[in-house]
Amino acid sequence: RLRNGWTRRRIVLAVLFCAAGVLASGDAWRDMFHLAIRDEEASHAMLVPLVAAWLAWVRRGRLRHCHVCGQWVGPLLVAAGWGMSIVGDNFQWQSVWHAGAIVVAVGALLSLAGAQLLIDLLPAFVVLLFMIPFPGRLRQQIAVPLQTVTAQATQQLLELLGVLVDRSGNVLRINGVDVAIAEACNGLRMVLALGLVCYAFAFATPLRGYVRAMVLLATPLCAVVCNVIRLAPTVWIYGQYPSIAADRFHSLSGWVMLFVAFFMLMGILRILRWARVPVTRLRLAYE
Repeated sequence: RLRNGWTRRRIVLAVLFCAAGVLASGDAWRDMFHLAIRDEEASHAMLVPLVAAWLAWVRRGRLRHCHVCGQWVGPLLVAAGWGMSIVGDNFQWQSVWHAGAIVVAVGALLSLAGAQLLIDLLPAFVVLLFMIPFPGRLRQQIAVPLQTVTAQATQQLLELLGVLVDRSGNVLRINGVDVAIAEACNGLRMVLALGLVCYAFAFATPLRGYVRAMVLLATPLCAVVCNVIRLAPTVWIYGQYPSIAADRFHSLSGWVMLFVAFFMLMGILRILRWARVPVTRLRLAYE
């Protein structure tokens, strides 16, 4: 027997209950998986389970004081998630359908583990929301302005580097080749992927509350900067080489930008520390 009400049997049953919750809403989970594989705008969802596990791992020290209590929250979440799944399925609201499946799985886990686990590992549970696809109308409202800003910034950067580029709306023209920003580097796609990176960085690091807020609010700006860094050479390659080479560079550079964004955030923290700005307040398990 462990302590605070935890036993090996309870842990095993909690995992089994969670798996049962996933199976009960298997169609939605399969749809999320296929969407993450086939849709580039949802490809970041493949990283969400890893990020959730990482955020839970760095908070493992809190589990020593986690009591098994408030299991009644679990059935309530299961019922709420099941209702969301039914509504989303009937009205063809994909986001609600997927969200319901996630809530069902979390509720099934908490039916054995208790609400205290949700409180102690809240960032790890919240990050699961990144698996939910953006509604189409909202996606367009966010993506179009980002694409416009990215197109303008990319043109200015290329001209600063001595590359002649014409712009018409969100289309850049180089050496007679038109490159549409929406096709070459979707703004929202980078926001979602970098939003996941910024969230993971903010909650895997013992930052003060206002610093975490700054990191999260900086996501759109970080996305535009990384988009421009990625798009400038992509546009140049489209103008100099066959499109297949540019397409390959575009695909690979998207993943590289995740690491670039991470190191950018680390650099910002180093600058703040150098300036004697207090940025940390908590100690996590790996420190």
